[in-house]
Amino acid sequence: MDILKSIVKMIAGLLGGIVIGLLIAALGLVGFTDTSFPEFIEDLLSAGFAESMGAAGIGMLAFVVSSLFLIPIHEAGHLVCGLLSGYGFVSFRIFSYTVIKAGGRLRIKRFAVANTGGQCLMTPPALPLEEIPTMSYNFGGVLANIVAVLLVLPMLYLCDNPFLIESVVVFIFTGIMMILFNGIPMRISGAGNDAYNMLSLRKNMVAKLGMVNALRMNALIQNGIRPKDMPGELFEVPDAVDYGNPLEVSLPMAAASRHVDEMRYDEAKVEFEELYENRGGMIGLYVKEIACELVFLRLMCGDKEGALELFDNDLRKYIEQFRKMMSSKERILCAVSLFIDNDRARAVAIYENLSSREDDYLLQGEVRSDLALMREMIAKDNECDSEKNAYEHRGSERIRSVVAECY
Repeated sequence: MDILKSIVKMIAGLLGGIVIGLLIAALGLVGFTDTSFPEFIEDLLSAGFAESMGAAGIGMLAFVVSSLFLIPIHEAGHLVCGLLSGYGFVSFRIFSYTVIKAGGRLRIKRFAVANTGGQCLMTPPALPLEEIPTMSYNFGGVLANIVAVLLVLPMLYLCDNPFLIESVVVFIFTGIMMILFNGIPMRISGAGNDAYNMLSLRKNMVAKLGMVNALRMNALIQNGIRPKDMPGELFEVPDAVDYGNPLEVSLPMAAASRHVDEMRYDEAKVEFEELYENRGGMIGLYVKEIACELVFLRLMCGDKEGALELFDNDLRKYIEQFRKMMSSKERILCAVSLFIDNDRARAVAIYENLSSREDDYLLQGEVRSDLALMREMIAKDNECDSEKNAYEHRGSERIRSVVAECY
């Protein structure tokens, strides 16, 4: 039965791809050439089956290839405009492949964020909040896509091969769609696009504080600094926060996460419970992350039934999907093994597996925090306590130097 389902899904995907390829080709040719939609349909019906399928395949392939080019171009636009605005390079991600600068050299690691094809993260210049520029950094991606489309546009008049023309048309059409989706202010699944953020940050100082602090914390945590060792001012929460604004809600989420790292579980639980109660307007990614932390905190505070209420099949799948890239998911599974499954051996195995892969993770400060919390959960004898204490005090000088460099 599973094999049959896989075959059906594969056939459906193939047919869907053919339809999408034909649709993209039709929209592109009608929009950028003298061909009308009725003429396109007439040509398609009069063409042979092989020729029609070839056109559909070219359209679908051109769309995929165009996306593979346009997404890096978009993120490169953020990078260039960020550098020109005084921002410092932190990471450059295309799908799950992330380029970072560590130890004075570039490295590639794996990291993924749901519903995103790429991301360029930088650290803002050391200026007062109101003086930190945000316009160029946010608009850089759209500007880069506009330049890419303009550079390719002359090829429509230089090419005479129909398949090449179709490919160019699809590239231009895909580029324009990316420009519109990122250049027209809108919120997609609750999150603001580049243009929305660009306009919002001009007048919303709480959102701007959320973005600036998040970027600075990301730079620190990528360099191995745990939240508990970061400057306390990064975790100050304004009196009023719009829970529907991802940039604003990141402030109380960061403060609650720091309390987790400090093992102030009762306090962190209260904060995450409040966040979860206000989840109605939040983006789905935040809701899942808050639910994950609540599973852990409820277990640490002895609320096994409350943890089981949240730990449903959807949350399990989410945790399994990202456990290889986000060490916090391994911490949660370790707590589940200890306090729900009563399986100490499995908890230890999860810890040891994470410890052996520590250097593979992008966010080194997060993995160090998670390993410390896991050791706290499972350490029972003096030897383990000694190991934990040695780990906690290791590299204190390095912590101070990295904080000074990144913040």
